[in-house]
Amino acid sequence: MSGSGDQTLRLSDLRTGAELRRFHGHTSSITTLALLPDGNRVLSGSWDHTLRLWDIQTGAELCRFQGHSNRISAIAVLADGRRAVSASADHTLRLWNLETGTNLACFIGDSAIDTIAISPIGDKFIAGDAHGRVMVFAIPP
Repeated sequence: MSGSGDQTLRLSDLRTGAELRRFHGHTSSITTLALLPDGNRVLSGSWDHTLRLWDIQTGAELCRFQGHSNRISAIAVLADGRRAVSASADHTLRLWNLETGTNLACFIGDSAIDTIAISPIGDKFIAGDAHGRVMVFAIPP
């Protein structure tokens, strides 16, 4: 699976390199992807300020997540596969319910957020910003 500046995601056969499916819906470059633990869905983030959840087998867009006011720079999915955290150049991180599309929480940083990682037990995440700072946030139950 890959995201592209042409606004598409592409699923390719790793052995042959052949394109198996193309996913359309984003309106700007795709900057980040995360495979869900079930292996059947992928979450994408884009310069269009949205996240989108896709069914890998059909290519269908399952849900669109809106709330950021700038490009999405990173996403991470919790081990339960039901929630994800997105990071943006708008200085925010958002916790999403992947089943309902609901924004569960918003965390504010001091500058554009570039990267995130979730702790192995899923109780907190760390985020890195454009100035090299690292922040730790608790994930609400």
